[in-house]
Amino acid sequence: MRRVTVFVNGTSRNGKVVAVYGTLTDLLSVATNKLGIKACNLYNGKGGLIDDIALIRDDDVLYVSEGDPFFDPQNDVRARDDRPGTHTDWLTLNIGGRLFTTTRSTLVSKEPESMLAHMFREKAVWGNKQDECGAYLIDRSPEYFEPILNYLRHGQLIINEGINLLGVLEEARFFGIAQLAEQLEVAIKNNQTPEDHSPISRKEFVRFLLATPTKSELRCQGLNFSGADLSRLDLRYINFKMANLSRCNLTHANLCSSNLERADLSGANLDGANLQGVKMLCSNAEGASLKGCNFEDPSGLKANLEGANLKGVDMEGSQMTGINLRVATLKNAKLKNCNLRGATLAGTDLENCDLSGCDLQEANLRGSNVKGAIFEEMLTALHMSQSVR
Repeated sequence: MRRVTVFVNGTSRNGKVVAVYGTLTDLLSVATNKLGIKACNLYNGKGGLIDDIALIRDDDVLYVSEGDPFFDPQNDVRARDDRPGTHTDWLTLNIGGRLFTTTRSTLVSKEPESMLAHMFREKAVWGNKQDECGAYLIDRSPEYFEPILNYLRHGQLIINEGINLLGVLEEARFFGIAQLAEQLEVAIKNNQTPEDHSPISRKEFVRFLLATPTKSELRCQGLNFSGADLSRLDLRYINFKMANLSRCNLTHANLCSSNLERADLSGANLDGANLQGVKMLCSNAEGASLKGCNFEDPSGLKANLEGANLKGVDMEGSQMTGINLRVATLKNAKLKNCNLRGATLAGTDLENCDLSGCDLQEANLRGSNVKGAIFEEMLTALHMSQSVR
């Protein structure tokens, strides 16, 4: 009795050893049962068609086909790739040096308009390069490609711990897998830590102050202190530029030489605060209370509130000798009994401002709007040359 080894046409793996008896038809029937295909033709190792059982010798290696021509088993992977629709239509991808084995339908069916689908739907259209084992070479990251391949297999986005979603997103975009890219964008957005815009509390800020030398400029630019209680604190030299200090309690705080440029002080309470040499250019202090504040620095450093919005502020009794309020807005403000000696009020809007009892000696009011302003009980007479428009 003769024995032969039979393989599916074009392959050199998963062969079966069968006995040769009867006719060629009997052998084809045995091959059908052993290999799970409809055996029609037999070929020898050189591709010769066997049409007579007498031509078969003991220990021959034969290749069984379903009627298709002979495929050289030496090109195993390439041969299987060239036959779509059969159970041998498997592909091996070499992604950045790591091998992935999958079916052509996996790469093509889920995302038919993707680059992978176009690469492997039609053979030889893209001229895909292969390594010595027949695996298709793709120069991408295997770590980020694995979740994409699993998505194409079962339609679910599953990312193992430690995998950067941004990396997977870039691969999805590269391969043109639009639906997966959308899911990844949503996942990345959901994983982002929301920005914390909550106001800084007194306790937190005091901790910062205690860790900072007295004369060093603590950088608080753009921070949110809205509604915080900062009363009676030593806030000298601190940079509050563009900070949100609305509705803050700053009563009796020491803000000497601090920078409040473009800061929001609307509705804040600064009664009795020390504001010597403060910079408040273009700040918004609308509706704030600054009663009894001291802007006067004995060393001659003048407070600068140029262009500030001081609508409706209450600055009664404040010391503001030499203060710069040029082109500031003080509409409806209360400046009763303030010391404005030598102050710069040129171009300032003083409409309906209460200046009764103020000391305006040598103050510059040129170009200011004093419509409806109250100048009762002035300590010194206001000379016309001070207010020429």
